[in-house]
Amino acid sequence: MSSKRPANGRRALREIVNAFDNAIVRVYCRGRFIILHQRFLEEIGQYLPDSGPILDIGCGFGLFSLYYARQAPARRITGVDLSASRIDAAQRAAARLGITNVEYRVGNATEFHPPGGLACAYMLDIIHHIDRASAGRLLDELYDALAPGGILVVKDVTTRPTYKRWFTWLLDKGMDMRAPVDYWPKHELEARLRQSGFIVHSHAMLDVLPYPHQLYVCRKRPKGG
Repeated sequence: MSSKRPANGRRALREIVNAFDNAIVRVYCRGRFIILHQRFLEEIGQYLPDSGPILDIGCGFGLFSLYYARQAPARRITGVDLSASRIDAAQRAAARLGITNVEYRVGNATEFHPPGGLACAYMLDIIHHIDRASAGRLLDELYDALAPGGILVVKDVTTRPTYKRWFTWLLDKGMDMRAPVDYWPKHELEARLRQSGFIVHSHAMLDVLPYPHQLYVCRKRPKGG
């Protein structure tokens, strides 16, 4: 578990956003950091190990992988996303920032097979965009891919309270009307994670905006555990 709380986090966020050469991407990134702001990044980041191989599934433009890689240079983060253009943007931003402990590849979360020996993996707002059968398969494979005692961090949207769920649904559809949206009730996602073998702890991530964020911190059982 990471103990780092760097004082220059806000500056790092600004520099990461400014590293993208496309103005539309920069606007998107600023909006993404408004929704999932620095306090949330640190709340999630405390569960990431300070070193070792880490997988970011659905990395998009690489916002979070760039931030977490910069905060702990001994981390080796691999970002995977189905959009080749987003992967290209992430690679260019990493090169511009001189961040060498990240790499990016094109891959679909519904078909991706994670490599073994992972210290950690994380998915931020990905589960509700893939079908449940594929999500279950991915969780099973992530359990197998993690080293004993490894961590999976899942941040996603739950279904209660109802007004927060509808607020988030409108935003999801506003960004892409064609994107599938299937929010899991908290108890159902917890049960599916446990079915994969994880020890699960979860808590709400409270925000001034009406998003029903839920954080699931999942540990693979250690050897002999």
